[in-house]
Order: sequence, then structure tokens, then C-alpha cells
Amino acid sequence: MALKYFVNEVGLLRSNSYIAYDTVSKEAVIIDAGDDAWKILETIHAHKLRPRAIYATHCHFDHVMAVEDLKQTLDVPFYIHPADRDILLKGKELTRSFLGIEVPDPAKPDGYVEEGDVVEVGGERLKVIHTPGHSPGSVCYYTEGLLFSGDTLFQGSVGRTDAYGGDTAKIVDSIVNKLFQLPDSVEVLPGHGPSTNLGWEKRNNPFVGERGMLRRP
Repeated sequence: MALKYFVNEVGLLRSNSYIAYDTVSKEAVIIDAGDDAWKILETIHAHKLRPRAIYATHCHFDHVMAVEDLKQTLDVPFYIHPADRDILLKGKELTRSFLGIEVPDPAKPDGYVEEGDVVEVGGERLKVIHTPGHSPGSVCYYTEGLLFSGDTLFQGSVGRTDAYGGDTAKIVDSIVNKLFQLPDSVEVLPGHGPSTNLGWEKRNNPFVGERGMLRRP
């Protein structure tokens, strides 16, 4: 497997911002440019990476605040799932009402990703998996051995669904019927907190695991 990654913890909510890169070509994509653009740029420059695009797993403010700065500095496009356009456009209003804080105007997307799309990173490929629930346009990015899960699946937890556009039934369906169909050995790289693996989550996740409280009998 030639696709590797770096992670930076960024912003007020300590989001994970990933740089996935091909070890041969050094071509890279940024997944969830949440904040602190300078940290992301330092990593790119330190490892002589060649970023080609920014992708969001979803459009809550803590996953997109560094996008505009990075777009201007790196001259790269920004992609989201179209079902999250509304959340992106209403980001300032939603963040103010939900958390009582002010955030900058959001960056405009340059294009969109859909279920089954493939993101090419050098000689490697990331498959787009649409996983609504945390937000309508939440997606995960999957390559052999790695799953960038955004705020859909965490170590021992799942994304919250009480914010605008959230849906508990949909997030359970997304995890159980899409993510849990992938191999147990896959490393899960979530939007917050430590990594995990799918095998452990299938067996032990208290919400969606074998005996999870959100699983239907």
C-alpha cells in the first residue's frame, strides 16, 4: 500500500486534518482542512508534498475553516458532497446558533463528489462512500487498509445527530450497511480523537457494534 497520511489536530474543537499522499509521486490531497492552515502548510512543505485538492468529509465549520486560506496559497480546488451545500452556506448562522461563536464566511466549492466516485492520488485511489447521518452530505474516503471516516464513526462512538441535518437512523444505516461491510483490518481515521479499526468497532462499539444500543433487534 503506497498511500500514507499525516494528521494535524486543528482548531477550537481539535479536529483531525489529514494529508493523504502517494509515497512514490508525493502527490497529495487534504481531507478536512478544519483550521490552522499554517500547520497543514508546514507539513506539506516539510515533506515536499504536492497537494492537488481539498476534500471535506462534511461541511461543519470545524472541518472547513482553513479551506479558503489553503485554496489561495496552494491554488487547489475544494470538493464537497452536494447534499452539504446548505450546511456550508448556512455555516455562520448555524455555528452562531449552536455554539454561540462567530466564524468566517465559508469557502465556495469548486466541484462535488458522489457515492462511488474515485479520487486519484498519484498512483493510488480513494473511493467516496456517502454516509449521511451526521450531516446529509457526510462522506468517507476509503482505500485499501484506510478509511477517513470524518464524523461518522469514531473510536467507540458515532457522530452526533442533534445538529441541523442530522439523522440517527441514517447514521446507523451508513455505518452498519456500508462501513461495516469493509474488512475488519481497515484502520479508521476519524474527524476527532484517536484512530481505531473496523473489526473492533463491529464487535465493541457501544452504539453500533454487535450489541450496540442503536442497533435494531
